[in-house]
Amino acid sequence: MKDKVAGYLGEIAAVRIDSHEALEAYRLKYLSRKGVVQQLFAEFKTVAPEQRREMGVLLNELKEKAQERFDALKEALERSAQPSGPATDFSRPAIQHPLGSRHPIAIVRNQVDEIFTRLGFVVSEGPEIEDDWHNFSALNFAPEHPARDMQDTFFIHRDPEVLLRTHTSSVQVRVMSSQAPPIRTISPGRVFRNEAISARAHVIFHQVEGLYIDKGVSFADLRQTLLYFAREMFGEETRIRLRPSYFPFTEPSAEMDISCSCKGAGCRICKYTGWVEILGCGMVDPAVLANCGIDPEVYSGYAFGMGIERMTLVKYNVNDLRLFFENDIRFLRQFTGVS
Repeated sequence: MKDKVAGYLGEIAAVRIDSHEALEAYRLKYLSRKGVVQQLFAEFKTVAPEQRREMGVLLNELKEKAQERFDALKEALERSAQPSGPATDFSRPAIQHPLGSRHPIAIVRNQVDEIFTRLGFVVSEGPEIEDDWHNFSALNFAPEHPARDMQDTFFIHRDPEVLLRTHTSSVQVRVMSSQAPPIRTISPGRVFRNEAISARAHVIFHQVEGLYIDKGVSFADLRQTLLYFAREMFGEETRIRLRPSYFPFTEPSAEMDISCSCKGAGCRICKYTGWVEILGCGMVDPAVLANCGIDPEVYSGYAFGMGIERMTLVKYNVNDLRLFFENDIRFLRQFTGVS
């Protein structure tokens, strides 16, 4: 048995391999459960007692040499498989990753924010899930107002009434209830209404609402602010038109139209009238001021609200509002480079 172990030691030292298949054959022959080393350890039981010490040392040496040789052969094989030279060529040009674009809704919102911040307005945000007080009651909505119906509003709970906000006026209520005048803020954000989805309407859309409260604020201040905004947003030649309207939270109230980019020639956007409605506005109702803890005998203010989708349709001549929500990369690529 001593000569047999010595022979295997010589074989192991002389082994050369050039493939993973040969390496696996070596492992199976010497190191597997049915390999040479395990067979010799099984035969060790038959060795005479006076020879066991010497044979035990030889067998352990064979086992160690077989494992060391396997590890060395494996490392050499892996090293030979690697390409010569550095793994990375740092002189090669970097991979060009195509740049994406801002969503058109985000583009227009940023433009609106920038225009009003130049006028001293600050940006205020609030929760999209609201209670009845902030969304309706504080804003002078009567209990029987149709906006409170399930057909118009997404209610989460009825008692107490919790709902997805229908406008960002709820943020204005939170600002008026927590800050003392003067207040000059805009409230952009996502709102929800139970609408039939079409080219002109969606259950989700985005608003920017503005609020200015101070001593001596008049409708003339409102008109001049909106005229400045319209010309900054749509061009110096833009004209505005204010039409009497009704909102529960403003009195007097108006709808504001801007002159269409077709310059009166008539198009689908303006429905061949030459005018496009973009926002509602008015003087804050004294009852709303009182509800929020502001003395209407001392302070007055104006408010306005506009849909970002509507302005985006006009600004970029888009004819279907649903395109803003479909994530069609072909549509979004048209806004690459626009900021």
